[in-house]
Amino acid sequence: MADSAIDFARDFPGLAQDVHGVRLAYLDNAATTHMPNEVLDAVRDFETTSRANIHRGVHTLSQRATDAFDGAREQLKRFVGAGPAHELVFTSGTTEALNLVAHGLSDAGLGRPVLAAGDEIIVTALEHHANFVPWQAAARRSGAVLRVLRPDPEGRLHTEALARLLGPRTRVFAVTAGANASGERPPFEALLKMAADAGAMTVLDAAQAVGHEVPDLSSLACDFMAFSGHKMYGPMGIGALVGRRERLERLAPLRLGGDMVEWVTEQHTTFAELPARLEGGTPNVGGAVGMAAAAKFIERVGRDTIDGHVCALRRYAVDRLSELPGVRVLSADSPRTAIASFLTEDAHPHDLGTLLDHRGIAVRTGNHCAQPLLDCLGIGPTTRASFAIYNTRAEVDRLAAAVAEALRALR
Repeated sequence: MADSAIDFARDFPGLAQDVHGVRLAYLDNAATTHMPNEVLDAVRDFETTSRANIHRGVHTLSQRATDAFDGAREQLKRFVGAGPAHELVFTSGTTEALNLVAHGLSDAGLGRPVLAAGDEIIVTALEHHANFVPWQAAARRSGAVLRVLRPDPEGRLHTEALARLLGPRTRVFAVTAGANASGERPPFEALLKMAADAGAMTVLDAAQAVGHEVPDLSSLACDFMAFSGHKMYGPMGIGALVGRRERLERLAPLRLGGDMVEWVTEQHTTFAELPARLEGGTPNVGGAVGMAAAAKFIERVGRDTIDGHVCALRRYAVDRLSELPGVRVLSADSPRTAIASFLTEDAHPHDLGTLLDHRGIAVRTGNHCAQPLLDCLGIGPTTRASFAIYNTRAEVDRLAAAVAEALRALR
């Protein structure tokens, strides 16, 4: 697979550059992946031949843009296994999608919020702040109680722990498909089913899985799933919330204004039907086109091919990094993850990341927008390497050697 990855790298022009005089090894894919030529071409083609606003014009370019936008929606619905009972809403990314759910269930925009005083919301401590902070706000807004499903000392979630939290007032359960700070891949399928069987609405943050594992809605007890284009070889500033229509119907709109209304008078507004009701304002049509092209790229390469490659690289990185004195990889045994987040004794991650950058290696350092998880584990900031289809074992070797050299210098 390493040789194939080299071939893939040739399709990603952003990787063909030197940093500080050496070839770039881009290992920050959990934050943002690069885009292949076929995605760049799709966006460029739209912007040069079909750029116009959708749904509001009878001229040719507007019709082309509308068709491209609607086609992108259908492509992405198929990509995640959405059926006739589902709908997909375009957002600016996973953060907006999750805020849309949390706000929509706790705001009185449709007359009465779904969440009320005394209800309970369960989130896990593995979450990115984007799937944690909005639920804090929803609890304050509605008077609901926020409960946290905490991991064991190794950072793993267990169904038995969730069973102890579920109760007759549980209205929402939110969980990640992959912890971006630790690389832990929780048993989200079983957790979602348990919460759904208890009568809760279920929310899945799929941002860290959609680029390789691609959760399948047709087989999940999932009411809402959020993901981003820029973590699946697509553009920045575009994402999606896909969910069951009956659940989406209960969300109060987050953005009020153009294209999400049916009729407006001086004193009253009637909202449009889904999905327009939840897509107020001029959409990122080019981003939607690029995101759909990225889904086609993943399908062309093969989900299993990508998943197998990045997971194998992660296992190799765990082995190589664990050989280094004073280095501990979090969730070292977690399956099907593309993230290797590690701690280093006597060396701050920011210093380590700076030295790695001078060797042409791009990693992420810090709290990774997941402070509750780091608090639960009793640790501070980490260094995170994360992998995509274009990465190679040789780049992992470069990473391990550069970490060893940097630690010697910092110590």
